[in-house]
Parts: sequence; structure tokens; C-alpha cells
Amino acid sequence: MAISDHELIQAWKEVLTLSKLEPGQTVTVLTSAATHPQTLSTALTAAAMLGAVVNRLDLQPVNGEKALSRDSLAYLGTTPLTGNKAAIAALKASDLVLDLMTLLFSPEQHEILATGTKILLAVEPPEVLARMVPTLADRARVLRATAKIEKAKTMRVVSAAGTDLTCPMGEFPAIAEYGFCDTPGRWDHWPSGFALTWPNEKQTQGTIVIDRGDILLPMKRYVAEPITITVKDGFARSITGGVDAELLAEYMESFKDPEAYAISHIGWGLQPRASWTTLALYDREATIGMDARAFEGNFLFSLGPNNEAGGSRSTTCHIDIPLRKCTVSLDGEEVVRLGKVLDQGQE
Repeated sequence: MAISDHELIQAWKEVLTLSKLEPGQTVTVLTSAATHPQTLSTALTAAAMLGAVVNRLDLQPVNGEKALSRDSLAYLGTTPLTGNKAAIAALKASDLVLDLMTLLFSPEQHEILATGTKILLAVEPPEVLARMVPTLADRARVLRATAKIEKAKTMRVVSAAGTDLTCPMGEFPAIAEYGFCDTPGRWDHWPSGFALTWPNEKQTQGTIVIDRGDILLPMKRYVAEPITITVKDGFARSITGGVDAELLAEYMESFKDPEAYAISHIGWGLQPRASWTTLALYDREATIGMDARAFEGNFLFSLGPNNEAGGSRSTTCHIDIPLRKCTVSLDGEEVVRLGKVLDQGQE
């Protein structure tokens, strides 16, 4: 159902307050052709109500002629900031950037964050944003999981469907996504709620079975028949199964890039207000699928780039796949059992 402007302004005010926006600070709202008009208008209003100096920077879309999808995460090539020195300067001069466009996996984003500017991505439909307004409890839950990842040397994932994957870790940092930016130079995504890292380069081994009901992103498709991925030395070496496997394999092949098959980020969902069922209720172009990425207890793995973690892979292909009913262990200690998060911490 639609949401009122009043409710969404209140949601923005909560998120901006959690992001420690102070009167007199500069907020730049980054937009493009696909920006939701209600999200934009309420963001501008909420930031002004909190006393910020508010700007809007609208940029022309790119990569549309290259991508096979309108999804903003389907093709990670150049961004509207590539070579745009004036726009980059404006964002660097801001205390907080509200990204309503999707600026991800780009050197420009890293350059802006390095100045201390905070960036908050928010591109889901307004009612999804309102349902998953982040909280301090979300932050605490995600940080506990991230602390466990930071200490671990190996993540192992198994399932009754046949997944048995071993991921040595430690080469890349652990990342906490909890939906707001409360420290200088922080990037986050509203809505979210998961902990992740990247496995050591060329060391992941095993088998991934994407079972019925698991989700392919950016296809936004529930798998109807199992897909088996054989992983050797950090890369998907084979993708087999029925029509779903063909769809995934041929889509990835269209990028003509061997780096697309690398195991990228790994982690698990921690957002209790996210729902596995949501993709069945939305038009595919209405959402980028954050419910699927964040629902509590999923094992989320990715294929493709690792430059967000400081790695060298910047392939334009980015595949996210959340699996249900997995058991995830860190150095032999279960943190998710059969799709249920084992978290004894106090909120």
C-alpha cells in the first residue's frame, strides 16, 4: 500500500537523526531519472526540518544501452560521476550525501568517502523504506555478527540441499550494514541489515546448491529447480541444472568477463522486518530486492567484484543470491542453523 508523505518524512527524520545530522551541515541529495519522486520530496523536507543546508544534484543516467536490465545493480560500469569533476567536488564538500540514484562499486564513491563525507543509499519503494526504518537494535545485532566475522579464519556453509562451501577469510574487512551513517566516511544502505566479508582470493572451495525458493538477483526470480555451482580456487567453474541454471549461466556469459565468476561477498541476513516473500508481490522494476538480501537467516553470497572491499576486481557483472535453510559456521561455531540466526546477545 502507498504511504503518506507525513509518514515518510518521519521515517527520514529518524534515519537522519541516527546518522547524526546536525543543524548547519550540508546535505546533498543525489538523483537521476529513476529516483522516486516521493522519496526525493520527503528527503528534502526532512533534511531541511532538521536544519541542514540542502542541495539536490541531478545527474544523467549511464550504461542503459549496455545493461540487460533496468535494475541499478545489474551493470556496474561507469557512473554518472565518472569524469564529472564538478559533481565530485560538490559531494566532497557535503557532510552527508543521500544517494537516491545508486552510486556503487565505483572509485568515485571511495574518493568521496575518503574525505569524511557520509553516503546513505536509499532507492527502495517508499513503503519498503518505512517498514524497515533502522534502529539502534539493528546496529547492535549487525555489529555483533561483524565482530564474529572479524575474528574468524574460515566460514563454512552447508545445507540439506547439498551446499558444502568452505571460505578461508581474513584478507578483506568485515562489513556491517545496518541502515544509517553514524561515523565520518561511512557508507550504508537503507534498508539493510546484514554482516558480510569477502573470502580470501582464489581460496574458496566446494559446492553451492541454489534450491527451490532461493532467489536470483538481479533477475528477482525464485528458483523453480535446483542449480548446482561447483567452486574451485575461488571461482564458479560450472553452473548446472535446468532452465534456471541456463538463465543464470547465459546471463553471466553475456558480460564476457572471467572475473564475473569469482566468489564475491559472503555473509548472512539479520533484518527481522525483511520478508522472503516480498519479491512475489512487486513488479520487478519497482524494487532492487533488499528484502531478499536482508531477510533474517539467509546465507547471502555474491559473484563478481570485490573493489568495494579494496580488492582489484571491478567486473560489471554483479550477482547476489540469498539461500534459505543453510547452516553457517565460523571456525566450527554455528552462527546460523538451518536458516535461523543463533544470536544470544541482548538488544
